[in-house]
Amino acid sequence: MNQLMSRLAIALVLAAGVHLAHSASAAEGQRYAVTITNVTRGQVITPPVVMSHTEDFRLFTPGTPAIAELVVLAEEGAVGPLLDVLATRPEVFEARAGGDVLTPGASVTIEITAPGTYRHVTAVGMLATTNDAFFAVRGVEVPRRGERSVGAVAYDAGSEANSELCAFIPGPPCGSAGARDTAGAEGYVHIHAGIHGDGDLVPAQHDWRNPVAEVTIRRLE
Repeated sequence: MNQLMSRLAIALVLAAGVHLAHSASAAEGQRYAVTITNVTRGQVITPPVVMSHTEDFRLFTPGTPAIAELVVLAEEGAVGPLLDVLATRPEVFEARAGGDVLTPGASVTIEITAPGTYRHVTAVGMLATTNDAFFAVRGVEVPRRGERSVGAVAYDAGSEANSELCAFIPGPPCGSAGARDTAGAEGYVHIHAGIHGDGDLVPAQHDWRNPVAEVTIRRLE
């Protein structure tokens, strides 16, 4: 498992990065530290993406299809395509990706700027031992002072069937990146139903109860 974790970490770190949607103004706004903690029993969370944006921005809407770049994150944990598309969205001020996978109980802190009307934060990351599950908090308003914490639930991107077969799962103990199981995929984002032991995964190790992550947004003085 350690070798699989190492391979997954290396692949995802190479895919991770930082993007400033409005880099010329990035130093002008209030800074916030966004801390994401994996609170699952046995899931690994891939390097998360955090973005600051206007109130009307929606990365996804439950009940509708996920954009292709979110699908890539939900299936493979790769953040590059999502960062690229966020760069084209005027409603997004800044988007950053964390640099490492989060094992159960581990945390990562990503600093982000949220000035003016860009005072809402969305964060997403893949639950790696699944076909296409991802955690998300959507449109959380940054605190005027101190910090604000919210629980993140697990969503299903709807782009793959939940076969639970290792041949289609990148996280440990499977390590199968780049393969998709699309037959029977739901086709829309919804709350994930968890791991049921229908394939190669063991619910006692890989299932969860929401929330799957704790997200704390702290104003930096």
